[in-house]
Amino acid sequence: MNPPRPIFIAALPREVAAVVRGWRAHPPQRNIYLFEQERAIVAYAGMGADRARLAVEAALNLGPASELISVGFAGSCNPRMELGQILCPHIVVDSKTGERFFTDQPHLKEWPANEETTVLVTVPKPAGVQQKQYLGISYYASAVDMEAAAVARIARARELPFTAMKAISDAHDFELPDLDQFATPDGQFREAAFGFHVALRPNLWKSVATLAKGSKLAAHNLRRAVEAQIEKRKLK
Repeated sequence: MNPPRPIFIAALPREVAAVVRGWRAHPPQRNIYLFEQERAIVAYAGMGADRARLAVEAALNLGPASELISVGFAGSCNPRMELGQILCPHIVVDSKTGERFFTDQPHLKEWPANEETTVLVTVPKPAGVQQKQYLGISYYASAVDMEAAAVARIARARELPFTAMKAISDAHDFELPDLDQFATPDGQFREAAFGFHVALRPNLWKSVATLAKGSKLAAHNLRRAVEAQIEKRKLK
């Protein structure tokens, strides 16, 4: 049996496709995708808390976990978080329940957050500019995502260390196109349908091009960050 390995949980393939290139891929079931190598496991199952839980449970079936790490894209909530920047928050907040989860970092566990504390807020749907501003003010949030709190909750229940590693894919003042209508009930994103929708609406071309550029930079930097974490654990 493999020794305990870190499990990285993402939402969509574009977030970690470069990371898992060359890894052993398991046949997908119920749109749950699993990849492993001797030092780590990566899983993704779609957007949202329910899909993140499924990804974690499936990954845990591959062997014991040393920790759970929520990875992927996030939206910036303030000007200090720039496109492509990697955020490893001290605190993850579930906006639906108000629960807060402290990540496994050697920092003071205090609340409310202060200027030195970074906060990631998990929301049920993609956040636009107005919501990102609200979260930044209400929670001192640096960024917003859709899955980290669900991963944190499982880590707490299983008494596993938890961290999050998010790459900023959209700026604090960038208004996302309406993406929610292209999400399937099981958290997948209908990219072909979205592409067709955009192709017929020239007014969306600039914003979608900006989002694509930000996502590409985020994916590149996230790959480097994840690989560095895996290498660091190898050296321990």
